[in-house]
Amino acid sequence: MSRAFVQEQDVFMPAASPELVVSEHPNLVTPRGLRLIEQKLFELSEGLAADPNEEEKARLLRDLRYWTQRRASARLVEHNERDSEVGFGSEVTIRRHDGPPETWEIVGEDEADPSKGRISYVSPIADALLGAREGEIIEVPNRKPRLEIEVLMVR
Repeated sequence: MSRAFVQEQDVFMPAASPELVVSEHPNLVTPRGLRLIEQKLFELSEGLAADPNEEEKARLLRDLRYWTQRRASARLVEHNERDSEVGFGSEVTIRRHDGPPETWEIVGEDEADPSKGRISYVSPIADALLGAREGEIIEVPNRKPRLEIEVLMVR
Protein backbone atom coordinates (compact mmCIF):
# COMPACT_ATOMS: atom_id res chain seq x y z
CA MET A 1 0.00 0.00 0.00
CA SER A 2 1.23 3.44 -0.82
CA ARG A 3 2.32 5.58 2.13
CA ALA A 4 0.11 8.35 0.77
CA PHE A 5 -2.93 6.45 1.99
CA VAL A 6 -1.62 5.63 5.44
CA GLN A 7 -2.75 7.94 8.18
CA GLU A 8 0.06 8.50 10.59
CA GLN A 9 -0.32 10.15 13.87
CA ASP A 10 2.87 11.90 14.70
CA VAL A 11 2.65 13.13 18.20
CA PHE A 12 5.22 15.76 18.87
CA MET A 13 5.76 16.82 22.40
CA PRO A 14 6.51 20.50 22.60
CA ALA A 15 10.21 21.05 22.98
CA ALA A 16 11.16 22.06 26.48
CA SER A 17 12.10 25.70 26.73
CA PRO A 18 15.85 26.09 27.02
CA GLU A 19 17.21 27.11 30.39
CA LEU A 20 17.70 30.83 30.87
CA VAL A 21 21.38 31.75 30.68
CA VAL A 22 22.84 33.11 33.89
CA SER A 23 25.44 35.81 33.36
CA GLU A 24 29.02 35.19 34.42
CA HIS A 25 29.25 38.75 35.80
CA PRO A 26 28.71 39.47 39.50
CA ASN A 27 25.00 39.91 40.18
CA LEU A 28 25.05 43.48 41.47
CA VAL A 29 21.60 44.86 42.26
CA THR A 30 20.15 48.17 43.37
CA PRO A 31 17.50 48.15 46.12
CA ARG A 32 14.88 48.43 43.35
CA GLY A 33 16.52 45.54 41.46
CA LEU A 34 16.36 43.33 44.54
CA ARG A 35 12.66 44.17 45.00
CA LEU A 36 12.04 43.28 41.34
CA ILE A 37 13.70 39.87 41.78
CA GLU A 38 11.63 39.17 44.88
CA GLN A 39 8.45 40.28 43.07
CA LYS A 40 9.26 37.95 40.18
CA LEU A 41 9.75 35.02 42.59
CA PHE A 42 6.39 35.78 44.20
CA GLU A 43 4.63 35.95 40.81
CA LEU A 44 6.16 32.64 39.71
CA SER A 45 5.13 30.94 42.95
CA GLU A 46 1.60 32.29 42.49
CA GLY A 47 1.57 30.99 38.93
CA LEU A 48 2.58 27.51 40.09
CA ALA A 49 -0.06 27.54 42.82
CA ALA A 50 -2.73 28.19 40.15
CA ASP A 51 -2.30 24.62 38.84
CA PRO A 52 -1.10 25.45 35.31
CA ASN A 53 -1.03 23.00 32.40
CA GLU A 54 2.16 20.96 31.92
CA GLU A 55 3.71 23.29 29.35
CA GLU A 56 3.08 26.39 31.46
CA LYS A 57 4.28 24.58 34.59
CA ALA A 58 7.55 23.67 32.84
CA ARG A 59 8.07 27.31 31.85
CA LEU A 60 7.27 28.56 35.35
CA LEU A 61 9.66 26.04 36.94
CA ARG A 62 12.42 27.02 34.50
CA ASP A 63 11.91 30.71 35.30
CA LEU A 64 11.78 29.92 39.02
CA ARG A 65 15.17 28.18 38.79
CA TYR A 66 16.64 31.24 37.08
CA TRP A 67 15.23 33.82 39.50
CA THR A 68 16.03 31.69 42.57
CA GLN A 69 19.65 31.56 41.43
CA ARG A 70 19.64 35.30 40.74
CA ARG A 71 18.23 35.99 44.22
CA ALA A 72 20.83 33.74 45.84
CA SER A 73 23.69 35.46 44.00
CA ALA A 74 22.38 39.03 44.35
CA ARG A 75 24.82 41.51 45.87
CA LEU A 76 22.99 44.60 47.03
CA VAL A 77 24.93 47.80 46.30
CA GLU A 78 23.72 50.93 48.03
CA HIS A 79 24.68 54.02 46.06
CA ASN A 80 26.48 56.72 48.00
CA GLU A 81 24.59 59.86 46.99
CA ARG A 82 27.50 62.07 48.03
CA ASP A 83 29.83 60.36 45.59
CA SER A 84 30.78 62.74 42.80
CA GLU A 85 31.93 60.08 40.37
CA VAL A 86 29.87 57.68 38.30
CA GLY A 87 29.34 54.36 40.06
CA PHE A 88 26.86 51.53 40.24
CA GLY A 89 23.43 53.03 40.96
CA SER A 90 24.41 56.48 39.69
CA GLU A 91 22.17 58.53 37.50
CA VAL A 92 24.35 60.27 34.97
CA THR A 93 23.50 62.85 32.32
CA ILE A 94 25.71 62.70 29.25
CA ARG A 95 26.01 64.18 25.79
CA ARG A 96 27.21 62.21 22.77
CA HIS A 97 28.78 64.31 20.05
CA ASP A 98 26.58 67.39 19.71
CA GLY A 99 23.36 65.54 20.50
CA PRO A 100 20.83 66.31 23.20
CA PRO A 101 21.54 65.39 26.83
CA GLU A 102 20.67 61.80 27.81
CA THR A 103 20.17 60.58 31.36
CA TRP A 104 20.99 56.99 32.30
CA GLU A 105 20.87 55.10 35.57
CA ILE A 106 23.54 52.41 35.90
CA VAL A 107 21.94 49.24 37.27
CA GLY A 108 22.26 45.45 37.39
CA GLU A 109 21.79 43.25 34.34
CA ASP A 110 18.28 42.03 35.20
CA GLU A 111 17.09 45.55 35.99
CA ALA A 112 18.40 47.13 32.77
CA ASP A 113 15.77 48.65 30.53
CA PRO A 114 17.17 51.22 28.09
CA SER A 115 13.65 52.36 27.12
CA LYS A 116 13.28 53.52 30.75
CA GLY A 117 16.75 55.05 31.00
CA ARG A 118 18.41 52.14 32.85
CA ILE A 119 21.54 50.49 31.45
CA SER A 120 23.48 47.51 32.75
CA TYR A 121 26.76 48.21 34.47
CA VAL A 122 28.42 45.73 32.08
CA SER A 123 27.28 47.58 28.94
CA PRO A 124 30.10 49.29 27.02
CA ILE A 125 28.80 52.81 27.72
CA ALA A 126 28.25 52.21 31.45
CA ASP A 127 31.61 50.48 31.76
CA ALA A 128 33.32 53.48 30.15
CA LEU A 129 31.43 55.90 32.42
CA LEU A 130 32.31 54.16 35.72
CA GLY A 131 34.67 56.39 37.68
CA ALA A 132 34.07 59.48 35.51
CA ARG A 133 33.26 62.87 37.04
CA GLU A 134 31.17 65.82 35.91
CA GLY A 135 32.87 67.78 33.13
CA GLU A 136 35.01 64.86 31.93
CA ILE A 137 34.98 63.59 28.38
CA ILE A 138 35.43 59.85 28.13
CA GLU A 139 35.84 57.57 25.16
CA VAL A 140 33.94 54.31 24.79
CA PRO A 141 36.63 51.78 23.81
CA ASN A 142 36.52 49.58 20.73
CA ARG A 143 33.98 51.74 18.89
CA LYS A 144 34.16 52.51 15.20
CA PRO A 145 33.55 55.34 14.66
CA ARG A 146 35.05 56.70 17.82
CA LEU A 147 32.48 57.60 20.50
CA GLU A 148 33.23 60.35 22.99
CA ILE A 149 30.83 61.15 25.80
CA GLU A 150 30.75 64.29 27.89
CA VAL A 151 29.63 63.78 31.49
CA LEU A 152 27.27 66.65 32.29
CA MET A 153 25.92 65.62 35.70
CA VAL A 154 26.25 62.78 38.21
CA ARG A 155 23.52 62.08 40.77
